[in-house]
Parts: sequence; C-alpha cells; structure tokens
Amino acid sequence: MCKEAENERATNQSEERGEISVRSEQNREESVTIKELTNALEEEKNRSEDYLTRLKYMQADFENLKKRLDRQLDEVRKYCNKRLVLELLVVVDELEAAVQESKLTESVAVLLRGVEMTLKKLKRVLELEQVSPIECVGQTFDPAKHEVAAKIESEEEGKIIEEVRKGYIMKGKVIRPSVVKVTTKSSSKTSKEVESSE
Repeated sequence: MCKEAENERATNQSEERGEISVRSEQNREESVTIKELTNALEEEKNRSEDYLTRLKYMQADFENLKKRLDRQLDEVRKYCNKRLVLELLVVVDELEAAVQESKLTESVAVLLRGVEMTLKKLKRVLELEQVSPIECVGQTFDPAKHEVAAKIESEEEGKIIEEVRKGYIMKGKVIRPSVVKVTTKSSSKTSKEVESSE
C-alpha cells in the first residue's frame, strides 16, 4: 500500500507540477500580451498627441492667414478707387484753371470753353471705367433701364419721348437708370366706345 500511496503522491505531484507549469506559461503569455497592449497604447497616445499638436499649429496658421487676408482686403477697399480719384483730380485741376482764366479775362466764352474741355476729359475718364450713357429717346420703355417721371398720352404706348436725367451702364450693368417721359394710350373711352359697350 505504501507503494501505491507513493505512486499516487508522485502522480499528484507531477500533475500539480504540470498544472503549475501550464499556469506559469499562461501567466507569461498574459504578461507578454499586457506588455504588447501597453506598448501599443503608448504608441497610440504619442500618435494622438502628435496629431493634436499638428492640428493646433494648423489652426493657428489658419487664424493668422485669415487675419492677414482681412488686413489686405481692408487695404484694397481703402485704395481701390485711387486710380479713378487721380483721374478725377485732373478734371478738378482743369475746372479750377478754367475758373481762374475766366476771372482774369472776365469772359464767359473762355469759361465755357474750359468747362467743355473739362467735360470731355471727364467723359474720357468714364469711358476708361467702362461707363456709358443709356440711349433712350425713341426707344421702348424698359423698367430695368428706365424710371418713369411722367406719362404722356399718345397713340403709341411705351415709347420714350424725353429724357429727364441720363442713365448710365457700367460694364454691362445699370448703375443709374434713366429718368424718362413715356407715352401711354389714352385711358378715356370715346363716346362711340361707351355706346357700343352698352
């Protein structure tokens, strides 16, 4: 019996050793897996910190770009009419010279000639800016280009018979409509039309 008990004890001990070795191997595998997961987690943390840093730099760059563009846009708005103003200053110089010359000679003809020259220069400046007058007398009324100042009864309807104030187009777009007088058909019925309708 002693041998049997010793054999049984030896078998139990070897089973226990086998279980212990299996457990230790499992523990080693678990510790390796935990280390790998910890390393992967650290790598992901580093990568996300890198992305966050990059995002912050990009956001700062974007804000700086936006501020710079706003400053440039303000600068352009301030001085966008500079060339036009310089051209108009030449016209002002011409008008001042005409007035001065007419004072010295006390001649209306000199003043008139100076004003006519100045008007030509001003029209040239407008042409350079692609501004042209709207031709309207004799044309059909167009509400996109004309405003009605008065309606005159006539046989024809919708014809422009007089321009009260010139209108202008700039680069194909109406910037100031013409103020005009337009023909309209008589609204009162003749006595024959009244009788026939009854």
